[in-house]
Amino acid sequence: MIEIESIKEFGGYLKRYSHDSQACQCEMIFSVYLPPQAEHQSVPALYWLSGLTCTDDNVRVKAGAQRYAAEHGLALVMPDTSPRGHDVPDEKGRYDLGKGAGFYVNATRSPWDRHYHMYDYVTRELPALVEENLPLITDKKSISGHSMGGHGALICALKNPHAYKSVSAFSPICHPLQSAWGQGCFSAYLGDDQRSWEAYDAVALIEAGSTVPDMLVDQGTADEFLDEGQLLPETLVAACKKAGIPLQLRMQEGYDHSYHFIATFIGEHIAYHAQVLNQ
Repeated sequence: MIEIESIKEFGGYLKRYSHDSQACQCEMIFSVYLPPQAEHQSVPALYWLSGLTCTDDNVRVKAGAQRYAAEHGLALVMPDTSPRGHDVPDEKGRYDLGKGAGFYVNATRSPWDRHYHMYDYVTRELPALVEENLPLITDKKSISGHSMGGHGALICALKNPHAYKSVSAFSPICHPLQSAWGQGCFSAYLGDDQRSWEAYDAVALIEAGSTVPDMLVDQGTADEFLDEGQLLPETLVAACKKAGIPLQLRMQEGYDHSYHFIATFIGEHIAYHAQVLNQ
């Protein structure tokens, strides 16, 4: 784990690291914000998963999250969305498959199956690396994300209920089995057997019995992908209601899919996670 950047912000430090990933079989880059409290005490972490076309840089530059993390004494861990490198397969001309679109699954189909193991990277390799090399970050963690990363946050929490203390999402792809984005990536990464897709679909996981104590989801009503049927929050509402999972779905009037939307409400999400993490 090599530190490649360190910038002071809001009394803490925004750091960037590179390392050789066993899960993804390539060099991976991620960012960590260490709040000022980390200079003299251990702090819990909020993991943020970004969306299609993004890297770790989007959230740390556009969301304004570090101000609120400093206020509440939380570390922010911000991984990339996908494996990178010259030998990593990609789909030229597509933003929704390949680099920038790892979809937080463990690919099983060639040529993706060597590198595209973002689920293992996010849930196992990265937390172990962070907790070993940054000992002031504890193993107490929550998870959040946006769009494809919102999908990732939901499935990571549902599949690992004891690992994450809380989960939230902005504009998540709630039911990728029924979304063109999800269908395109799942068929490429996992093959044609849709039963294997269910392991990475929040609605399908809930219907199969996975649960979390509660979840917070913000969705803009002017989100262009809402009308296109990519996000399908109504399916998450129905699944949570049937399973008895408390869901705060806040339909935010007039907001779109961008980081302007995220920056408006990120402080409330960090406060939501801090209430649980700082108990």
